[in-house]
Amino acid sequence: MAYCDWAGCNEKMQRYHDEEWGIPLHDDIKQFEFLMMEAMQCGLNWNMMIQKREIFHECFADFDFDKIAAFDEKDVQRIMETPGMIRSPMKIRAVIHNARCFQKLREEWGSFSSYIWHWSDGKTILYDHHAEGMIPASNGLSVKISRDLKKRGFKYLGPVTIYSHLQACGIINDHDKNCKRYSYINENFPTVRKKRLLEKDARQF
Repeated sequence: MAYCDWAGCNEKMQRYHDEEWGIPLHDDIKQFEFLMMEAMQCGLNWNMMIQKREIFHECFADFDFDKIAAFDEKDVQRIMETPGMIRSPMKIRAVIHNARCFQKLREEWGSFSSYIWHWSDGKTILYDHHAEGMIPASNGLSVKISRDLKKRGFKYLGPVTIYSHLQACGIINDHDKNCKRYSYINENFPTVRKKRLLEKDARQF
């Protein structure tokens, strides 16, 4: 089975794969949306996140991080009572907390996109053998970024979660080699080929 076959389970997943996943992203609100959806996913599955995406938008002010940063306990309760919402007060509070951390990071870097893309020098990374399906759950780069974000106070953003975000926002092109989106990204955006960066390569960070 080709790696990108995961997208064929339903229409919403296929549309997400075809129109968003892996396309280099430089919009901070979308970055925050993708990042927080990954955080909400912890312990669950991505299909559930895609199916509940409209509910997340309703609960979290369309992922406007400035609005979310001003949320209080009344908002936590409102979100908990929203039909269909994932009722995890810890995750909901983490999204609010992360919005505040996101604001501080933007004050330092100008934008979150500037921060996250500096890790790859502004290019999409093509790791050896990933296009053949040899894709890890996390790698040295995701370990480095996760550690740095943890130092900045972010929650629910471990190496596995960050690796998924790097795939989603186009910093790592992990589309299958036979997928049309793989060649589309390579032909239309700056890319760089690298050897696989294993977790052990991040130990000295």
